[in-house]
Amino acid sequence: MFELRHYQRAAVDAVYQYLRNEKGNPCVVLPTAAGKTLVIASICRDAVMRWNGRVLVLAHVKELLQQSADKLQAISPNIPVGVYSAGLKSRETDKQIIVAGIQSVYKRACELDKFDLIIVDECHLLPSEGEGMYQTFLKESKVVNPIVRLIGLTATPYRMKSGLLCGEDNLLNKICYEIGIRELIEQGFLCPLKSKSGRKKIDCSSLHIQGGEFIVTEMEALINTEDNVESACREIVAKTQDRHSVLIFAVSVNHAKRVKETIERITNLECGIVTGETPSHERDLILRRFKGEMIPEGLFGEESKPLKFLVNVNVLTTGFDSPNIDCVVLLRPTNSPGLYYQMTGRGFRLHETKSDCLVLDYGGNILRHGPVDAIQIKDKQYGNGNAPVKECPQCQTFIHAAYTACPECGFEFSLQKNDNVEAIASGEGILTGEIIDTEYEVNKIFYSVHTKQGADESTPKTLRIDYEIDFNKYQSEWVCPEHSGWARKKFEKWWLERSNDPTPDTAEQAAKIGNAGGIADTTKIIVRKIAGEKFDRIIKRFLAEKPYAVSDYLETDLDSTTRDPFEINFDVNNDVPF
Repeated sequence: MFELRHYQRAAVDAVYQYLRNEKGNPCVVLPTAAGKTLVIASICRDAVMRWNGRVLVLAHVKELLQQSADKLQAISPNIPVGVYSAGLKSRETDKQIIVAGIQSVYKRACELDKFDLIIVDECHLLPSEGEGMYQTFLKESKVVNPIVRLIGLTATPYRMKSGLLCGEDNLLNKICYEIGIRELIEQGFLCPLKSKSGRKKIDCSSLHIQGGEFIVTEMEALINTEDNVESACREIVAKTQDRHSVLIFAVSVNHAKRVKETIERITNLECGIVTGETPSHERDLILRRFKGEMIPEGLFGEESKPLKFLVNVNVLTTGFDSPNIDCVVLLRPTNSPGLYYQMTGRGFRLHETKSDCLVLDYGGNILRHGPVDAIQIKDKQYGNGNAPVKECPQCQTFIHAAYTACPECGFEFSLQKNDNVEAIASGEGILTGEIIDTEYEVNKIFYSVHTKQGADESTPKTLRIDYEIDFNKYQSEWVCPEHSGWARKKFEKWWLERSNDPTPDTAEQAAKIGNAGGIADTTKIIVRKIAGEKFDRIIKRFLAEKPYAVSDYLETDLDSTTRDPFEINFDVNNDVPF
């Protein structure tokens, strides 16, 4: 008997519910390193074992194909898994589960015969328009089986270059399940990230955008100068002295080569390089060394040394799994929020050698897109809106825009007057006593422990809830888990409406559960403003469904060695969902 993690189980259940009750094609959004392959494996096994169906798993790179096939076979040793991929030199067509490369099969749907489910891994790579390979294959698959259903899984519900992934007229129609990075970090399933910028800033304001991304030739001319590379490499080496595996993203092949040469000159250490020009056997050897594997080589079988530094160009994003990465360097700008996420996401995996992953940003990407757990998507071309983040001028740490003091070094931000005149009418009441009720969409929710100013340690603490209702605009409320009498009863009622976890006794416990995703989202609030009164107050809240309980995960030190990643529970409803 196997057991999925709670959020993986919830994702599988959401897929089945969608397939049973709605007509479109669902999408599951799980952060990088959250275990999308295990969700795929669970759906595949249920389809074959419980409903006698047939499943095709599509991916776009051979590493993902091999990874999916290996895990599917490990989880379901009694179900033959076939592989159809020119790159892997395999063309199996008669198995109930087929893992295939889209490049190899997009014109061969009829040859592969009927499928009940088609699962697309890393579905953010689905093209937005035109007769792409996925559209071609799905069209032909419907000739064989008109009711075939498509399921997508991704860490980023937006395309690399052209807007949001799901829509009424798109191949994928609706996100049926999503869990955030912050929740999984709080629960111990993902590695925390911390980020800093380079001291020498590169002004990217002159760069032009083509097809949703900065033009490569302009980026290279701006960034690949001797002075810029020398300055950045020296700082990278200095800031990664206590790091073991540093992955660097460069603009171009020439830029990557210059970075490699500079780091080797500064450190006297070998710096690996992987580009689209790197032969596959050489690439495999470099990646194995970067992952810390000891590989015999040479005439006498001496072992090659591990690589601390590895620079790449548009290669090691989607599908690259190296849990030991404890520093990601963005030595290039990107206008694509998808690429930004895929680059930083290489550091999310847990590993015994690291407690966090450092992100060094030299391309202004964090300020452009926002924190990786709160990326701002403005429109199809991603706009130029402000991201909810700012940089500490003292220690170069990126922090949320709401902070008045840097949590890393204590630097205090002065309150600066905004000289820009707002083009939005004021919502202030014009007469004392006038009541104005305003409904707001809630973007994010933050839970924290609040201590009354000047109170001693024995004073009961409160749980503070901050609702982000606009860029850098918050509405707060407080509840009292540590008080007695009416205040405690009010908190208990508040908690039971929002959480399946046991009612906590302290504000610290409540905040921890809330930040780990154990409290139902508040989707909207109505705020009452009374002219002449100092504070506004929330008079109504709109709640989403209560989430799975998370307190068990918070009480356990979870890492890659404490839980079998193949533990899956297949106790599901027997109604065929497709």
